Amino acid sequence: MTIKKHIPNTITCLNLFSGILATMSAYNENYKLTLILVLLSAVFDFFDGLFARWLKANSSIGKELDSLADVVSFGLVPGMVAFSLLKPLSEVCVVLPYCAFLITIFSAVRLAKFNIDDRQTSSFIGLATPANALFWVALAFAYADVSSQVFLWILLLMSFASSGLLICELPMFSFKMKSLKWQDAYQQIIFLIGVIGLILVFGIVGMCYSIIWYIILSFIFYMSSRRKS
Repeated sequence: MTIKKHIPNTITCLNLFSGILATMSAYNENYKLTLILVLLSAVFDFFDGLFARWLKANSSIGKELDSLADVVSFGLVPGMVAFSLLKPLSEVCVVLPYCAFLITIFSAVRLAKFNIDDRQTSSFIGLATPANALFWVALAFAYADVSSQVFLWILLLMSFASSGLLICELPMFSFKMKSLKWQDAYQQIIFLIGVIGLILVFGIVGMCYSIIWYIILSFIFYMSSRRKS
C-alpha cells in the first residue's frame, strides 16, 4: 500500500525531470527536442492525477509537488523559449530578452491561484499553463529561423499578452469530456475538429494555432453564456 502511494509522486517527478531537460534544450535552441519533452511532461502531468485518483493516493505533498513541477515544465520552459527567441533584441537593449521571464513569473502566479480557487474544478479561469507552454514551444519550432526585427517586436508583445492571459478572468473550458453527448461536450468537439484541421493544414505549427483557436472559442462561449443569462 505504501508503494502505491508513491506512484503518483514518482510520475510527477518524471514531469519535473522532463521539464528540466526541456529547459536545457530550449536554452540550446533545440526546439524540436523541447517540444517532445514538453509533450512528455504534459503526459506525465495527466497521469499523475489519474493514478492518484485511481489508487486513492491523493496527498498534500502530491498537490504541492505537482505545482512545483508545473512551474518548471510549463512556466520556466516557455520563458526560456521566449528568451532564446528574443536574444537578438539585446542589441537594442540588453534587458529586453529578459522580459520573456514574465511568462515564468505569471505562470507561477497562475498555478498558485489555481490551487486556492474553487471556481476551477471543472473549467479554467485564464489560460492553463500547459496550453501556454505548448503555444510557445510550437511557435519556436516553426518560426525559430525568422530573423525579422518586426517579428521580434511582435514576439515581445506576445510575451506580455501571454503573461496577461495566464491570470486574466476569462473562463476557458476544460479539455476533458463529461460524456460524448453533444450537449455535454460540444465545446470540446468543436475545438477538436478545429485542432485536427489546423494540424492537417499547417503541421506542427498548427499546435500553436490551436491554442489561439482555444482562446477564441473560450471567449465566444463566454460571451454566448452571458447573453443567455
